[in-house]
Amino acid sequence: MKKLDFYPTTDIDELAWPEENFDLTIESSALLFFTDFQDNKPLVVESTLPVLTAKELMQKEHVRLKFVIDDKKQFIGVVSSDDIIERKIVQKVSEGIERSEIVVADLMTAKKNLKALDWQDISKASISDVINALKNNGERHCLVLDRENHKIRGIFSASDISRRLRLNIDIQEKTSFSKVFTATL
Repeated sequence: MKKLDFYPTTDIDELAWPEENFDLTIESSALLFFTDFQDNKPLVVESTLPVLTAKELMQKEHVRLKFVIDDKKQFIGVVSSDDIIERKIVQKVSEGIERSEIVVADLMTAKKNLKALDWQDISKASISDVINALKNNGERHCLVLDRENHKIRGIFSASDISRRLRLNIDIQEKTSFSKVFTATL
């Protein structure tokens, strides 16, 4: 075992900070704002995890979206904080499912219902293009596909973009008939 020594900090005045690019603008490359899963591990949750546990984890981690995987670690969808609100949990209880037995798979958005941008397209786009796509589609998050390799390559988050640009990005969720219909149930 190696012995580690402690040293006084009285002569130290600065904290180490990650390098930030303060020259970012809405015309900067979209790739500068992209969470690339080749560099950052995606935040995942198993489909069989009780939804109440997932909700608690997401709140503790200050995360609004997680990728859902099955028992083979295959991507099957996403779960957002909007998917696991109390009203939707109560709706499942009214369908006869015990509250403690509701799992992430019961409330997630399946991958067949997700849309994504293409890696090749965003590699040539500005962040302004991505912001407009998010606004036009009423989405706070956007997956990015690497269609050539059949993988989810990463994600854009409106809140991350907003924080890095110090810009308010107001995303108005698109209203669809299915959302209005399920809200009234």
